[in-house]
Amino acid sequence: MQVIASGTAAAAVANTVGQLVNDKVASRIAAKDFTLWGKEAEAESSIRLGWVDSAVVADDLVESILQLKKEFNAKGVNRFVLCGMGGSSLAPEVITRTANVELVVLDSTHPDQIGAALAGDLNKTAVIVSSKSGSTVETDSQKRIFEKAFTDAGIDKVDRIVVVTDPGSPMEAAAKADGYRIFNADPTVGGRYSALTAFGLVPSGLAGADIKSLISDAQAAAKILAVDTEQNPGLILGAALARTSGEMGYRDKIGIVADGTEIVGFGDWAEQLIAESTGKQGKGVLPLVLTPESAELSSGLADLVAVYVQQDAKVPALDAVAVSGSLGAQFLLWEYATVVASRLIGINPFDQPDVESAKIAARGMLESRDEQVAALFSDNGVEVRATALSLDGVSSVSAAVAAFLSTLDDDEGYVSIHAYLDRTSVPEAAELRDAIANRTRRPVTFGWGPRFLHSTGQYHKGGPKQGVYLQLLSSAKQDIAVPGRDFTFGELIASQAAGDAKVLGSHSLPVLTLTLADAKAAIDMLKSVI
Repeated sequence: MQVIASGTAAAAVANTVGQLVNDKVASRIAAKDFTLWGKEAEAESSIRLGWVDSAVVADDLVESILQLKKEFNAKGVNRFVLCGMGGSSLAPEVITRTANVELVVLDSTHPDQIGAALAGDLNKTAVIVSSKSGSTVETDSQKRIFEKAFTDAGIDKVDRIVVVTDPGSPMEAAAKADGYRIFNADPTVGGRYSALTAFGLVPSGLAGADIKSLISDAQAAAKILAVDTEQNPGLILGAALARTSGEMGYRDKIGIVADGTEIVGFGDWAEQLIAESTGKQGKGVLPLVLTPESAELSSGLADLVAVYVQQDAKVPALDAVAVSGSLGAQFLLWEYATVVASRLIGINPFDQPDVESAKIAARGMLESRDEQVAALFSDNGVEVRATALSLDGVSSVSAAVAAFLSTLDDDEGYVSIHAYLDRTSVPEAAELRDAIANRTRRPVTFGWGPRFLHSTGQYHKGGPKQGVYLQLLSSAKQDIAVPGRDFTFGELIASQAAGDAKVLGSHSLPVLTLTLADAKAAIDMLKSVI
């Protein structure tokens, strides 16, 4: 585990890390000192530091998971589906992709993605339903559809569904009543810090990842990260993320670049950790998931620093950071670094005050779904809507995109693409990120909706007001009703997109919404337009 910084990032580290050592920040984090982030944060931070020793106490949990895996495999059950959102799905996805084992991650309410998950062989399928609060509408809806699917197939749902939730949650109460297997997570660990808890370990272990080694690596890292020394990688990375000093001043965007590492998809997990932890009170660090070829790295952006996740950290080019370590070690390293950066920036890393606003707006849109906002116009099978964005006189998708991008600030702005699409059938939608970055030469983020609402959505509303937002929606091949509810998955995802657009618009942030009749054809058209 190593962190090396250069340029202004190194200057920020040099000017900051000594004070962090003097303040005993590392050892105080390890001791769960909740006073580190200021008086106003104490109520929340006092109940959110369980992640610090989650690896240390995980041994018994690991054995229980592996025993359950044996029981499932003995019955011929070897296909595992994870129903979860945000932190509940992103860590297991990284763990299993890195381990090269199959886990079907259902982190969407798009009917086509729901249908694809249901289409697998149910006779060989077990489902892990993960929700910290136990009241997440997406996860509850996913649980309901699998309960119906198992019952319709003549399979005992109690034998095939495993619930991961906090003790005392509504989902735990319902699961106990139904007789489901329950893994309780530590209630003092927030969702985005839960990689090394039951939320990360249960689905990963059942799918076949080596969770024993993952935990062992994290336990070794915990000892290093707890020491107050200027060589502590958590302090170095935290100071580099915050970048609160140096001649260049405050840089508020980082590009996470997978560069020759065996860890697959790590940027998506780190993105949700950093964005949701730091994006509030008009402050924050905006993470971008990049590749070595991304336009942002060659555009000379004064507000962005690249962080290269490597197999072996090498001294990076000017104004960059290199990070190396095993996956278990990196989970803990970045959690330490994020809370260190939050202390330097002056924010509480454990609350998410703006996430709930989108949920409330989505519920409101769902209740009034018959009053859908009419499209401004349609062009080539694309319906165009706008929020806090003037499209007067515009009548084509090309012109709408141009008007939207013209609102982007050339010095501080960023574009955020929110794809409320089935990512299993149109993964090429993610290519729009590079297309817009190449055109604008500004930072561009990409998130699958509604997954991002539980993570980076906090930054969009609570962080610096610099973003412009492109929403992509698509019609489903066949809508699916949510059992026991008065809405369909199609209506739910449309309401979530509309609710988020409404909240962003209330912050005077421009939103362009494009509803695609044929997602594949429209994505090709948009790439051409951009």
